Amino acid sequence: MRLVQTLKTVMRVRLCTSFLILLSLFTASGSAGVRHTPALDAGYASALAAADHLLQDWQSGDAENGMAVLTSHAKETAGTEAVEKFFSNSSPVAYEIGHGKLLKHDRYEFPVVLVSHASKNNRLRRQFSSIIVLNTGSDDWAVDKLP
Repeated sequence: MRLVQTLKTVMRVRLCTSFLILLSLFTASGSAGVRHTPALDAGYASALAAADHLLQDWQSGDAENGMAVLTSHAKETAGTEAVEKFFSNSSPVAYEIGHGKLLKHDRYEFPVVLVSHASKNNRLRRQFSSIIVLNTGSDDWAVDKLP
């Protein structure tokens, strides 16, 4: 009986010690590695929604609604053929949008990953790129650079 109590006490001490070591490591590494994210301005959510809208249209192959989200600059820079090809991709599967960064007032860049089927072997492929979204006025946001 005494042996069992001694073992329980030893285990409690080891668990407490392990917990304190982990806690001190977490606190020490946490304070040095904590990134303070600046407060988001009012336009961030709208810009993110515009990027998401474009990629939803890409995923569904909806060129008409997707074109409505693009600025004239984006259409001219990419060219009509490239824009049509972007939306007519027959193998979109999914997309990811990363945390955006403010480039300058009312202009954001979002890293994106487009996931689609490779044409030859039906394996998934990822294309890493970015989307630039800007405020075109009256809190109307549009994509200024296709991925």
